[in-house]
Amino acid sequence: MNHGEKNPVIATRRDFLKTSAIATGGAALIVPTGFSSSLFASGDDTIKVGLIGCGGRGTGAAGQALSTNGNVKLTAVGDAFPDNARGAIEGIKGGLGSKSDRVQVSPDKIFDGLDAYQKVLDSGVDLVILATPPGFRPIHFEAAVKAGKHIFMEKPVAVDAPGVRQVIEANKIAKEKKLKVGVGLQRHHQAGYLETIKRIKDGTIGDIVTLRAYWNGTTPWDPRKTREQCKTEMEYQVINWYYYNWLSGDHICEQHIHNLDVCNWVMGGQDAEAAYPVRASGMGGRQVRVDKKYGEIFDHHFVEYEYKSGARLYSQCRQMGGCWNSVSEHVHGTKGTSNPGGNIRGAGIDWDFKDKQKDAYQVEHDDLFAAIRKGTEYNEGDNGAYSSMTAILGRLCTYSGKEIAWDDAIASKVSLAPKSYTWDSEPPIKANAEGVYPVAVPGLSRVL
Repeated sequence: MNHGEKNPVIATRRDFLKTSAIATGGAALIVPTGFSSSLFASGDDTIKVGLIGCGGRGTGAAGQALSTNGNVKLTAVGDAFPDNARGAIEGIKGGLGSKSDRVQVSPDKIFDGLDAYQKVLDSGVDLVILATPPGFRPIHFEAAVKAGKHIFMEKPVAVDAPGVRQVIEANKIAKEKKLKVGVGLQRHHQAGYLETIKRIKDGTIGDIVTLRAYWNGTTPWDPRKTREQCKTEMEYQVINWYYYNWLSGDHICEQHIHNLDVCNWVMGGQDAEAAYPVRASGMGGRQVRVDKKYGEIFDHHFVEYEYKSGARLYSQCRQMGGCWNSVSEHVHGTKGTSNPGGNIRGAGIDWDFKDKQKDAYQVEHDDLFAAIRKGTEYNEGDNGAYSSMTAILGRLCTYSGKEIAWDDAIASKVSLAPKSYTWDSEPPIKANAEGVYPVAVPGLSRVL
C-alpha cells in the first residue's frame, strides 16, 4: 500500500459535498476563453465518438453509443495495447449488424500506448467513452473536459480520495462548459429501479432504518499473463489491472459500487447531506485467492456504513467459488421492505414492477445522446465521484480495521497513483524477490 501524510485540513462534510471546495492533487483547470458552444465538431448533426479503452466494457459501451438515434459514428479508438485497439473495431462492427457502417475508423485514428487517450481527444471527436482501468479515469476525465468533449465514463471514476477530488473539480468545469457527462451506473436508467425508488421516496415503506447490499460471486477473470511474459512490471500490472489497487480500487470499488450507489440513491437522491455515509467500519481479507498472481486485493469485504439519519447499510462483497451468491440491494423501513430493483412488501402492500424493461446499458446511452442533441442539462459526474468515494471508504476500513469518518477519508492525501505513466515507469506497488505483493493487514496497515 502507498503511504502519505495525513491531511492537516479536514473539510466539513457539508462544505465538500455542497461546494467541492477541496483542491485537486493535479494542476488547476482553466476554462479556455475561446471555448465553442457548438455541440458537434463536424458542424452537422453527426456525433463523432472516440473510444478510450478497448476491453469488453469499452467495446460494449461503444456498440451501445452507436445504437442510439440520429447520426453517430465511431471515428477513433485508443488502448494501451495495439492488439486491443485494432481488434476492437471488428468486434464493434460485428455487434452492430445493419448499423456496422457507423464504425468509420481510418488506420491513422487507431492509437495505442499509455498516451493513446490524448491522441483520441485530439482526433476531432465530439464525445469520448472512457473505459480504461479505473485508476486512469481521473486524468482521462480531466483531459477530456479540458478538450471540451462530452463524456461517458465507466465506474468507478477514481480509486483514491485525490482522484475523487480531481474528478469533482474537473466536473465543475464540465458544468461551466455545458458538457454532458454520463457515468456507467446504469441502474439509474433502469425502469424497475426508477419506479421502485420513487415509491420509497414517496414514503411507501416509511422511514428507512436499515439497508443491505450484496455483490457475492466468483472471480471474474484470472490474470491474463505472467510476469515473464511481460517486458516490464508496469506492463504486467496494467494487463492484470483488476488485482492492483492503483488500477482497480479492489473489487469493492470495481464491482460493488453498483450496489452502494443504489443505497446512496435511496437514502438521499439530490440531498448531498443525507445521500452519502458519514462513517464506516468493516473487515475483510484473502481467504481463498491467496496465490501471488492475484496481486494485492482482498477476496472478501464486509462494511457497516452509517448515514446522517442513523440508518445503517450492511455491505457484503465476496469473490469465492462454492458459496452463497447474490447481487442485490434491500431496504427496510418502518412500514415495509423493498428490493429497490422492483418490489415492495409490507404495510398492506404486495407490489412488483411488471412492466417490460429496456436494457439499462442501452438506455443510459440513449439518454446521454438525447441530451447532447437537445442541449439539455445532463451531468452524472458528481454522483459517480461520491459513490466511488463510498466504495473507497469501505476499502479503507477493511484494509485498516478502523472506523473511519467520511470527512477524514475524502480529505486524505494518500494517492495510489504512480509518479509517471510510461511502460518503464515504476508502479506504486512492488513484489518481493519471490514475486509476492504486500497485502494490507487490518490493525497494522495505514490508509490515511
